[in-house]
Amino acid sequence: MKFKSKLFAAFLLAGMTTAAATASTETTTGNSRAEKEIATRLHELYPSTRISDVHATAIGGIYEVVMGKNIGYTNSEGRYFMFGHIFDMTTQQDVTQQRIDALNVVNFAQLPLEDAIKTVRGKGQRVLAVFSDPDCPYCRKLEHELPRLDNVTIYTFLMPLDGLHPESSKKAKAIWCSTNQSQALDNYMMNDEMPDMSKTCDNPIERNVQLGQKLNINGTPTLISGDGRVLPGMAPADQLEKFIAREQK
Repeated sequence: MKFKSKLFAAFLLAGMTTAAATASTETTTGNSRAEKEIATRLHELYPSTRISDVHATAIGGIYEVVMGKNIGYTNSEGRYFMFGHIFDMTTQQDVTQQRIDALNVVNFAQLPLEDAIKTVRGKGQRVLAVFSDPDCPYCRKLEHELPRLDNVTIYTFLMPLDGLHPESSKKAKAIWCSTNQSQALDNYMMNDEMPDMSKTCDNPIERNVQLGQKLNINGTPTLISGDGRVLPGMAPADQLEKFIAREQK
């Protein structure tokens, strides 16, 4: 009991954050009667919150509640919520992070690859998707690491974050409209060579921004492996190699 109390103290106690989406009429739950009853109660208490899953945790009386891509924990009454991570100290595993990773898995086959810049390195048998902002400094650092990968096809979705980089959308569109998109991307990201800003064409930039929002991608760079795992942030080539290689195991 003492251990549980310390664990709970690590959580941030907060009220329920409501989602903009209208609550679903159905909730995926486990088979237990208690889980179904709690799911029903939560929908009644928080009708504007999108609750998609309710499951009992390994901690007696505490239930995991999935709200979109977010996870919270509640008791059987559904009145009090805890937000934070549960750790299994025996196995040294972050239980919450494992669930979050599972919720964020992307179906790579459903990505609109025609809206991405395709770069093939070596035989290109492996695949990697990258959501990138042309004016993001960490995206530029990543571009210096990607050439060190071999046997990979990289799909770069230009996703400018205009709130941070006001000129990024214009540059993203110019890169897309270049005769050689992959070369234009490399020239700008690695050598500061501006694309021809006078070129215009139909482009997927706004669709890419919307796609990123749909996939819960909040920053750049963000990488997606062929088996749908998500890696946020810049990573060195050796880490990228391990990230890609995991899907082959």
